[in-house]
Parts: sequence; structure tokens; C-alpha cells
Amino acid sequence: MDPKITEKAWEPKLEDAILKKWDDEKLHDFKLQDENYTIDTPPPYPSGRPWHIGAASHYAQIDMIARTARMNGKNVYFPIGIDRNGLPVELYTEKKHGIRMRETERGEFLNLCKNALDDLEAEMIQIMKSLGLSGDFKNYYRTDSEEYRKFTQETFIDLWKKGVIYLATRPNNYDWVSGTTIADAEIVYDDLPTKLVYMKFIVKDEEKEIIIASTRPELLCACKTVIVNPDDERYSNLIGKNLVVPLTNKEVEITPHHSAKIEFGSGAVMVCSYGDQNDVALFRELQLEEVIAIGLDGRMTEAAGNYQGLKPKQARTKIIEDLENANLVEKIEEISHRTPLSERSKIPIEIVPMEEYYLKQKDSIEKMKKLGSEIEFYPNMHKQILMNWLESISIDWPISRRRFYGTEIPIWYCNECSEPFVPEPGKYYRPWKDSCPAQKCEKCGNTEFTGEDRTFDTWMDSSVSPLFVTKFNRDDEFFKKTYPTGIRPQAKDIVRTWLYYTLLRCEKLTGQKPWSEAWVMGYGLDEKGMKMSKSKGNAIDPLPVIQKSGADTFRFWSASEINQGYDFRCSEQKIESTKKFLSKLWNVSRFLSSFPIIESGKLTDSDKWILSELDKLISVCNEGYSKYNFFIPATALREFTWNIFAAQYIEMAKARAYGIGFDDDERDGAIFTLHKVLSTILKLLAPITPFITEHLWQTLYSKNSIHKEQLPKIENIEDMTNMTQVIVEFNSKVWNEKKQNNLSLKDSIKIDIPENLNQFKKDLIAMHNLEIS
Repeated sequence: MDPKITEKAWEPKLEDAILKKWDDEKLHDFKLQDENYTIDTPPPYPSGRPWHIGAASHYAQIDMIARTARMNGKNVYFPIGIDRNGLPVELYTEKKHGIRMRETERGEFLNLCKNALDDLEAEMIQIMKSLGLSGDFKNYYRTDSEEYRKFTQETFIDLWKKGVIYLATRPNNYDWVSGTTIADAEIVYDDLPTKLVYMKFIVKDEEKEIIIASTRPELLCACKTVIVNPDDERYSNLIGKNLVVPLTNKEVEITPHHSAKIEFGSGAVMVCSYGDQNDVALFRELQLEEVIAIGLDGRMTEAAGNYQGLKPKQARTKIIEDLENANLVEKIEEISHRTPLSERSKIPIEIVPMEEYYLKQKDSIEKMKKLGSEIEFYPNMHKQILMNWLESISIDWPISRRRFYGTEIPIWYCNECSEPFVPEPGKYYRPWKDSCPAQKCEKCGNTEFTGEDRTFDTWMDSSVSPLFVTKFNRDDEFFKKTYPTGIRPQAKDIVRTWLYYTLLRCEKLTGQKPWSEAWVMGYGLDEKGMKMSKSKGNAIDPLPVIQKSGADTFRFWSASEINQGYDFRCSEQKIESTKKFLSKLWNVSRFLSSFPIIESGKLTDSDKWILSELDKLISVCNEGYSKYNFFIPATALREFTWNIFAAQYIEMAKARAYGIGFDDDERDGAIFTLHKVLSTILKLLAPITPFITEHLWQTLYSKNSIHKEQLPKIENIEDMTNMTQVIVEFNSKVWNEKKQNNLSLKDSIKIDIPENLNQFKKDLIAMHNLEIS
């Protein structure tokens, strides 16, 4: 009988036709039901080339979550969004058009930003679709749309009315390259080479000097005290005395404080505004008068005297030179210093007093810990990233930014008394250009207002994604049936930002946690184990790889290469080699397609054995799927299909399936079992490789989509898996002896079958053409 599958190999070009068929049939369209499973899908950021191969594998696995949930009987809501706000868009626009934001009219710059990412977004959507993502592309959202920005403003207005947002002037992390405040969560640390300068401070009215070591001598002009540990006997007689600061000749008092480390440097520490967050805390605690030494342009201010106008690094070099010329340096050490950098611009941040809006978070830390403990993390180890971050929070979240392309803060200020006016929700406000909705100031009656020109931190937008997709405050029925969402899938590097801020914001707005589960993926690394990035030039563009090898090859590589939550290496060669498994699956299916579908048959012990192995496979796969760990089913399915089903059982059952030397009942038992195993393999593989399984399923078993099927359940077949090793060893022995005697696999050979394999004797004789004595 000719095989139903006529093509000799699986061709990735078949995937396009399957995609079109799914779209035409609206296979994955979401229809609201009483119970729904919502995925809080991360909206990717199209800045520069949109994605590297590691990010694409991340989204392929998010689709595996969706497909697994559907095949477990859940009604899946899988929204898709694109994140388009903030600094990366602005930087890309500046580079693309050869302009600078602050030298361009704001409206013109915003229009350029709005369209700058369209081509990159289109490519990103193409990659997602090519990968077979079963999300809601027809209704995909953009975080820079008026609808989304209006929603962000509405949540701000809600929190403003609740009294959890306030305006204050405080020392803030400042990225002078992008010209804006950044939150602690947007800081990364790197060990950079720097100089530890041991400077001579003179004790006033005494011919005595003490040595103070610092990596920031450019802040001498902002020094307001020197602290020593009260247990440091070297300075016990100097506490309360004044020191003369080198070069500036200003006097500061020696103050006892336990934060001074006896073992670091000289044990004496100058406290400046602001070298680091420890300085900030000390200035607040000791009520010191701050000196603004570094301005918003990233240069030394007039407070620095002769060094005004220099960048901090330039001032540092010049001040060290001047200190040495004045014989005020004891020594200089070259050290590696843990330096806070802006995550975006990668330059050292400065701490500058600025007026910003803050969202209260310090008083919610214990509540966030409790909610965090209730969320199931996959893998559980990444929950610690959240808990560690919660332990480190020391200030409220500064949510205002001095940039253009973002959601505007909806506030106007009275020109007379500066009273803020916050409008009612219901429209998208642009205070920098729109007139104030208020007719007059409620406080003083003035009728003239000035609009706020700052925007929100982009995490203010992203952190309401689960509320936006579930139509919070816009469709009560939809919201009630889709929120809290089921799962938050994301990368581990944004646990302390996107995951935490979402948890914080959603709890403050709804009183509930936004999801019950969080799935956290590791980094995609290059072949040498380095993190892939566009700036390093080691990022692999996924689209050519998908077009060459096919989405299923890519997806199966992703599942079988990546152990949940761990970093993984990306290699085009490894991806291409994964195609061998799909070829094996295709060849097995093509062979079996020549046999008719049989509903039942007389099962031999050979059939019962492979069905018990199939039960074991189902159990392993479902365990992996239940934890969203696709590495487990992918590796188990490859091992079973290749080394157990194809290499052992099919060879054992082949003669019986052809009816050679067997009766009809025995033949039908083999054919039934062959199709039972293959159809189960296809269903177990469907969430990982949706294209090839769909094609094979509809060619062999049903005109309906395999993605409408349920994942198989174990049938509690009598356990015969203890025979597997015995069967494999005997078959290997026969094949090896034939090889040693220069016989083909079809040639007969005289080998006795062990007694413990007597129940499989008839199949083994036919399989190996054995001569039995």
C-alpha cells in the first residue's frame, strides 16, 4: 500500500501554508468564556535591530505555554503588544535622523519618534508570526498609542487621588547623557578601574594631618564632614575637631559614625553631596547642608571653583595633579571599583538633587514580600531576585522623567500659587501643549496655568500591562473574567523592574496580585558564553535562521537546548542539527502512513511493552508541561521516538504489521499500536513543534487541527518497562554479531533467545531472521 505522505522530507516552506490555514480558520481567536487563562505577554521593545536569537527563543517558549494550556483544556487569552516608549526610541530617532532631542521642536521630534520604529516593529511582528506564535495579532497594542497612554494617565490619576503619589526635591540618580532621573532599578553595576587617592587633611590649629582615601576627589568642594568609626582608637582624640579640606581650605568637623569602616583606606571618610547613596543617607541623618557640585549638564558647577565646567572625570584628573603639586597626596592605588552605571547609556550616574514625582513604595515592601511569596515562580530560584530587590529598597520610586517620548504627566500648575491641578480621567492629556481643563485655580482663583512638561518613567506604562489587556475600568465583565491573569512570562534581567513594578502598581490599583505564576527565562549567550547584544556585534538575527531551517526546527532547538531559567548558548550549527530529529519523525510517520488506521487489535506482549513505555513518556512529558519546563518533554520525546520506538519497537513489529508469518489479529495489533504510539507522540509534541505535528496529524488522523486535541493522559498499561534494557541489549547483540560476520541485517543468523525474552520470541525471530535450534 502506498504511503499517504508522499513528500520524502519535511520542508519548512510548508509552514507558510499552515500559518495561512490557521489564520483563515481563526484557529487561535479568543472568545471570552466564564473561565479564561490570560498570559501577561511581555511587549518587546523594537530599538535598533529588533531581536536577537535568544529573545526569539524566549517568545517561542511563551507560545509553548499558550499551546500547552489550550491542550490542557484552558481557554487561552494570549495578547500581543509592542513597547515603544522612552529613551531607546528617542536615541534611535536621533541617530536615524541626525538630530538632537533638545535642539528639535518637541512636536516635530515626537512625530519622528512615532514613525521611527514602524519598520522595526513590522519585522518583529513578522518574526513572531513566523515562529508560529498563536497570539492575538489582530488586536495587538502599542504602549505609545493614545489609548494606552490615556490608560496610564488614568491609573496615575487614581493613585494621585489615593494619596500615594507626591512631589519632592531629593537627591536622585541622574543620567546626564539622557538628561533625566532614573530609578535604582535602572542602575547596573560594573567593576571599573579607578584611582583610590590618599589625601592629606590638616587638623586645624595642630601640626597634624590625617589621611583620607577617596575615589572621588573631585567632590572635595562638596565635603561637609569627615566620619570616623567611634571604635577606631586612631581618631578617638580627634572627634569634634575641625579639619581643613585640601585645595578648598574649608573647615569640616570630624564626626563619629558606625558606617565608617576601620579596615577600608585610612578609616576616615569624607562625606560629600553626593558621592554615593551612603552620602545621601548621612546628609539626611546628620542634617548637613548639601552642595551641588555637579550640574544637570554633567559638568562641575561654580561650587567647584577653578574646576567649573569640567566633566567629573576631567576634574578628577586635574585635582589629583593639583593635590600632588601641593604635596597633599600620600599615595595613589589603582583599584577596581564597583561603579553604578545607567542601564541605558552605560555611563556612571551622578546623584543630583532634583524635584520629581514619587510613588510610595517603602510602606508596601512587606505587602510585596507577602504577595511575592504567594506567586509560584518557574524556576523557583528566580523568586530570590524579587526578594533580594525588596530588601534593598530604601526610597520611594521616582516616576517622572525629563524626556519627550513618553506618557505625559497629566498635571497643570497655577501660575499664581503653583497649586497642581490633576484632571478627571477620560482622555489623553498633553499638558506641554494642551490648555488646562480647569477654568480657575481652586486655591487662589487664578485663571492661568502652566502645563507639566515631564513624562513618566516607561515602567509606569509597562507595569499596567495586565490591567490594560484585561480592560480594567473599561469593560467590567471582561476584566472580571480575565483578571488576575494566569501567568507572567519574562526574562530574569527585568524581575526587579517590570515584574516588581507591575506587582506594586496592580496591588495599589486593585488590591490583588496581577498573576499567580511567573515564568522567568535566562539570557541567550553566544557560542563563547558571552551575553548577546547588538552593541557587541555578537547577536544572531533570528529571521534568516527561521527562514532557512524552519520555525519547528528553531522551536525544538529552543526547547531541547534551554533548561528552564538558565542561560543558554546560541549556535546556528546546533539549530540546524536539530532538524535531524524532525527528519526522523517525518520518516517514521511516512513509513506508518502506508498502514491503515485500525481501531483495535489483538495486542501481543511486544505491543503491551511499548504502550507501557508510552505511558511512562506521557507521565514525564505532562510533568514537564505542568511546570512550563519544555526541556523535559523535548528531550524525553526525542529519546523515546528515536531510540525506543523507531530503533526497537518498529523493527520488532514491522514483519507482523505486514502480516508476514502472522495471523490477521496479530497484524492488526501491530498496526493499531504503531498508530497509537505515533498519534500520541504527535500530540505530546504539538506545543513545541506546532507545524510538523499539524501536517502529520491532518494527513494521517483527522481533518481537525491537532491543536484542538487534549494532551494525552496515561492509560495505566501494565508496566513492562523493566524489559526495555533487556530488549535493547539483545537487539544490539544480534546486530553486532551480524556486523562482525559481515552479514546484512536481513541475513539469517543462529542466536538463542534468552528465556526472559520468550514472550517476545515470535517478533524477535521475524525481526532478526533468527535460526532457532
